[in-house]
Amino acid sequence: MILRVAIALLSITPLVLGGQIPVVEGVLGGVPSHVQSASRVDLVKTKAKLSTEANTPGALRIVENSGVCETTKGVYQASGYGDLTSKNSVWFWFFEARSNPDTAPLAIWLNGGPGSSSMIGLFQENGPCRIQNDTKTVALNPYSWNEKANMLYIDQPIGVGFSYGDTTVGTSQEAASDVWKFLQIFFSDSRFSKYAKNEFAIWTESYGGHYGPTFAAYFLDQNKAIANGTVTGTPINLKYLGVGDGLTDPLSQYPGYISYASSNPYHALVSSSTIKTANTSYYKSNGCQDKIQACYDSGSTSTCSSAQSYCNNNILSPLVGNYDVYYVLSKNPDSYPPDITSYLSSSSLHTKIGAHATWQETNDDVYSNFASTGDWMHNSRLDLQTVIDSGVRTLIYDGDADYILNYMGVEAMVNNLQTRFTSEFAKQSFANYTVNGVRTGVFKNAGTFSYVRIFGAGHEVPAYKYGSLAYGQAALQFFSQIMSNQSLSST
Repeated sequence: MILRVAIALLSITPLVLGGQIPVVEGVLGGVPSHVQSASRVDLVKTKAKLSTEANTPGALRIVENSGVCETTKGVYQASGYGDLTSKNSVWFWFFEARSNPDTAPLAIWLNGGPGSSSMIGLFQENGPCRIQNDTKTVALNPYSWNEKANMLYIDQPIGVGFSYGDTTVGTSQEAASDVWKFLQIFFSDSRFSKYAKNEFAIWTESYGGHYGPTFAAYFLDQNKAIANGTVTGTPINLKYLGVGDGLTDPLSQYPGYISYASSNPYHALVSSSTIKTANTSYYKSNGCQDKIQACYDSGSTSTCSSAQSYCNNNILSPLVGNYDVYYVLSKNPDSYPPDITSYLSSSSLHTKIGAHATWQETNDDVYSNFASTGDWMHNSRLDLQTVIDSGVRTLIYDGDADYILNYMGVEAMVNNLQTRFTSEFAKQSFANYTVNGVRTGVFKNAGTFSYVRIFGAGHEVPAYKYGSLAYGQAALQFFSQIMSNQSLSST
């Protein structure tokens, strides 16, 4: 994962090859200076459409069975757009389950950022094919998540990845609304309406710590509104939520950067003096902790945006040192996972799959919009609690070699959850999580809530292997168990 240097004062630069958190003016996850002095309406941009093909609001435009990525005989796939409006189109790529697709659950996959393409997850993590080291070819993935479920990868919000249109979305709530609208279009299409009755899942990572809980809570609210007649639409049969290496509750999670930098399972990331400075910046009066709390208390866009700027400048960014933020076993830069930009920039590929926009890993305008609202520092733990208590089976997972959303912070967030399973979870001790007899992590279950920490995995957990296991093998096991409505268990 290669760190790229910001090339201009106001630039936003994708951090690494598999990166989902940009470097802004030299700060990991920073707030652009022009954002801090501009109104949100000034930040709205339009991503140019590269095709004269007309949108059809409320409908899908797709290419079926392109032969790209999924080459398993008889497995259906479709890629294309759901047109929300005459301008705004959401890119998706659907892969049928490799067995029993008519009854298999339907899972959507969302990468984070905010502003990063879900093609990252498709080609680097859990899709039917994986990008190869040459960055130009792909190979079939035997541990793809469509082994268990129908998989729907969505580039969102508008402007991200292959999606295009007015980049006006700047909060997780707004993003949830657009994805709901897209799914209503998807389920109203005769080719996909049969999946509306199937169990539905949201799987996401990174900024998905906000997206997952917010989207799930929004979907549940919409279902209630449909039931009482105040909203018209197709209910979404939400049964499962999975969040990997996610930013959910910054107040709980930011002390984890200090702890992880000094005492992770591998090596210290920075000097003791750097850790001491960051510790002071966090706990001092009007420091990071106070700024996050002020954001929680007020919800003010300027207060929350200021908290993101201060905390990432003084805590998040300096504590990683010279190590890769997504995989601390490597010095920066790390070339793994292989870059997907070259592969997804091919015009011949675009023709095959029906893409009509230039692909980009992270959309700067979308990121700026979120930075302007301070959405980063909002607390999504309350939505997560609501979703867990509603009966949605939920998994929080993490890789222990990830710094950017490290397990120490994530586990602090998990321990601060207040749900009907909190007491039971607190009484549990971590048990070894084995995959085919290989100890590959530790886990806990309580009711329909589970947590697992995977050894040797970076930020993109399904991209990694451990011991004698294959790439993605451990991730497919926990995915399959949750999607079978089971608690985690060793094999």
